[in-house]
Amino acid sequence: MFIVKKPPRSYVEYTKRKFHFGLLLFGMLIFIAIFTISLGPFHLSFRELWHGLIHSASSKVFTKSSLIVWHIRLPRIIAAVIAGAGLAAAGAVMQCVLKNPLASPFTLGISHGAAFGAAFAIVFLKAGEIHSANTDAVLITSSYLTPFAAFIGSLAGVLIILLLAKWRNLTPSAVILSGIAMGSLFIAGTTMIEYFANDMEVASIVFWTFGDIGRATWKQIGVMGLIIFPSLIYFLLNRWNYNALNSGEEVAKGLGVSTQRVRLTGMIVSSLVVSVIVAFLGIIGFIGLVAPHSARRVIGNDHRFLIPITALSGSLLLLCADTAARNLISPVILPVGVITSFMGAPLFIYILARKRR
Repeated sequence: MFIVKKPPRSYVEYTKRKFHFGLLLFGMLIFIAIFTISLGPFHLSFRELWHGLIHSASSKVFTKSSLIVWHIRLPRIIAAVIAGAGLAAAGAVMQCVLKNPLASPFTLGISHGAAFGAAFAIVFLKAGEIHSANTDAVLITSSYLTPFAAFIGSLAGVLIILLLAKWRNLTPSAVILSGIAMGSLFIAGTTMIEYFANDMEVASIVFWTFGDIGRATWKQIGVMGLIIFPSLIYFLLNRWNYNALNSGEEVAKGLGVSTQRVRLTGMIVSSLVVSVIVAFLGIIGFIGLVAPHSARRVIGNDHRFLIPITALSGSLLLLCADTAARNLISPVILPVGVITSFMGAPLFIYILARKRR
């Protein structure tokens, strides 16, 4: 007969604190998401908001409030939540498997590879043009050709880095340096394309690289969800493997963890998540760096809690950044990538200074 002992009281309190913190973040996310729908150049009252929510996009009777909610604001909010969760969780996994706090989708050159692919599509595949109404405006003519080219560009850089790591048995620090080198190479390639492009094509490239959640359609949001949610489940299923990696290479191998396989698959899945997001929304930097560090300082390095709480933190950060981008100088909408860069750059410098000390 086996006697099941109760876990120590200290451990129960330990898990409760983290669970309650996760519930707090989830509640804040829901509250800000609902509050954000009413904000904008056209302010919606609570009655108009409720009326707009209950009239779906498939309704035959369209009102102004339903069009604003279902075609403009709700897609932005859902895209921000999904993309923020994916970027943040991917950043946390990359930092774990590479044992480097500076690892993120932005610093590994994944975003720059996507920018190169988009620039190639705009210039050589003619995916960008100037659309003239009363004033000229940049328009990406193909909503799938440019994202597909960006996806291929980002994955190409990651595959080169992973092949180098497997062929030359690179250390985690060397993988980071390889990512920086690939990012520089992609930046040079994008600059070369812009140099030979005409004014219209250069404007289209710059417009795409800004990072804009508002460009996401419901179909694109569905594609991102189909990639990101299974990836988050995969990360959670490997939470104990990531905890073992944090204890050291020898300890992880002693516990039966195939460290090389865990690192390789973790990088591939993380890169897939980031590639899909960047392909549809453009370059959104530093969410994968800020969210994991913010969550880690509160709950520690236990990936059982770090991965879901980091995902919630990333959703909350990107949603707040997009809300600020829409309302800071309304009716002008700033690119959300500008806001996230203002948040992430000081943290990046702080991490470098701390590592130096």
